[in-house]
Amino acid sequence: MKKENLFDWFFRLVKGLFIGLGVILPGVSGGALAAVFGIYERMISFLSNIFKDFWQNVFFFIPVGIGAVFSVFILSHPLDYFLKNNKVQVLWCFIGCIIGTLPALWREAGKEGRKKTHVMITIITAILACVALMLAKTYMNVEVAQNTFTWMMAGAIFAFGFIIPGLSPSNFLMYMNMYEAMNEGIKNLDLSILIPVAIGGIACVIVFAKLIGYILKRAYAPIFHFIFGVVIASTVIILPAFADYQGIGVKGYVVAVLLFIGGIGVGCSMELLDKKFKSSKVA
Repeated sequence: MKKENLFDWFFRLVKGLFIGLGVILPGVSGGALAAVFGIYERMISFLSNIFKDFWQNVFFFIPVGIGAVFSVFILSHPLDYFLKNNKVQVLWCFIGCIIGTLPALWREAGKEGRKKTHVMITIITAILACVALMLAKTYMNVEVAQNTFTWMMAGAIFAFGFIIPGLSPSNFLMYMNMYEAMNEGIKNLDLSILIPVAIGGIACVIVFAKLIGYILKRAYAPIFHFIFGVVIASTVIILPAFADYQGIGVKGYVVAVLLFIGGIGVGCSMELLDKKFKSSKVA
């Protein structure tokens, strides 16, 4: 494998790691992170017309898939621990990563031109999505029976989190009181949960990916400015609550600030590395 191909492979693996974390981290959308890392459009194009350039797309997404699966099945364990014991630091690190990638996403949104209406779409979407997420976080709390059908529904929600940027599967499962059971199912490789989740997710992708791909082709700029607004709202909604800061001490604040700055650095470096790799390919 050539050096640049090896670099690209591992770079996509890292992107997959972040996208997988977006799946399991409450308040974050895997689809939004796919957009942030510049692979959302290709992912939707592939899923909506799966037989077009099939093997080329398969080889492209293998490292992304490996990274995402590794995050969900392996990193969910330490992430769960740190969210319980160092929630403020973890969230500020992740917020920093997202903020570091926002300039790249903004440029991606304006790739085919930007009008005042597109900017308004971003602003209005950010405000409405933030209000909706806050209301859902405050008032939605339903008890859903856990059976094969509801786990298939949970799988569909996970799939929506990929094909509709901004939809946080973890948040919805928390509102339905299924998040902890899902986490336990992942940790224990419980097939009675994992199989129906997979079936529901695949069915959702088959039904809706083509529709999203169709809309994206005909309204690229509005859709990506909408996505940018949703990413802003999703970032705001995962800000730690005041109660989370109790008892963390000066050291905890310092670590949170350092991780936040480090996260911004990681987010920015992702774009720089991506540009460097693309320019080396052209050369």
